[in-house]
Amino acid sequence: MSAEETSGQKKPERNFVVAIDGPAGAGKSTIARHLARHFGLLNLETGAMYRAFALKALRLEVPLEDPAALEQLATDTDIKLEPGEEENRVLLDGEDVTGQIRNQTVTDAASRVSVYPPIRAAMVKRQQELGANGGVVMEGRDIGTVVFPNAEVKIFLDAAPEVRGMRRYDQIGQHGHSEAKPVPPPDEVIRDLRARDERDRNRADSPLKPAPDAFLLDSTHLTLEEAVKAAEATVDKWLAKSKAAGTRLG
Repeated sequence: MSAEETSGQKKPERNFVVAIDGPAGAGKSTIARHLARHFGLLNLETGAMYRAFALKALRLEVPLEDPAALEQLATDTDIKLEPGEEENRVLLDGEDVTGQIRNQTVTDAASRVSVYPPIRAAMVKRQQELGANGGVVMEGRDIGTVVFPNAEVKIFLDAAPEVRGMRRYDQIGQHGHSEAKPVPPPDEVIRDLRARDERDRNRADSPLKPAPDAFLLDSTHLTLEEAVKAAEATVDKWLAKSKAAGTRLG
């Protein structure tokens, strides 16, 4: 699998890495986009890579419980990320699938295929290549613990499952549903999110957990603006310390 460097994109102003981890519905994508714009970094949503791969597996009817078949599929899959101001453009074997990887079916499948070590290893390798020179905000499930354990800034976002579930419910509704496939009720969305949490937190390879040195940001009782400001303050604090210590930033 591969992802594409950001040719034609504005060069980041600084070369540090911001790692944002957390469960579904915690607000990672929104906060990552803001931090990237505010600090002149590139925003790379690594979860989009897993979603794209899951979409291909679903299309080809590859069993999600067959790690050998999934590993073989991975060797024949090309995934590129082209960061943009609002969201990454995701190319799957040359096809733009950006608008096709956000539905609940693909989301659930991505969570299921991501538990297999060979799939994660392929993704992690390329993610590390993308961020090797710094200047990026990466968000996912294991950025601060596995992909970039030495990231300068680590943030672990969380919120109560019920709060995250309602956020996800609103998000699903925004993507539009037909009469044949209506928006699932909130209790079903929350139940599915809890199941995904269970898979993410208890998988044998790279389980979802905060890095020991991560800033823990619980947004259960915060507005979106308050959560964004708290994340921004965390980066500002690191920048101030680095400036005081005479660290060269780029």
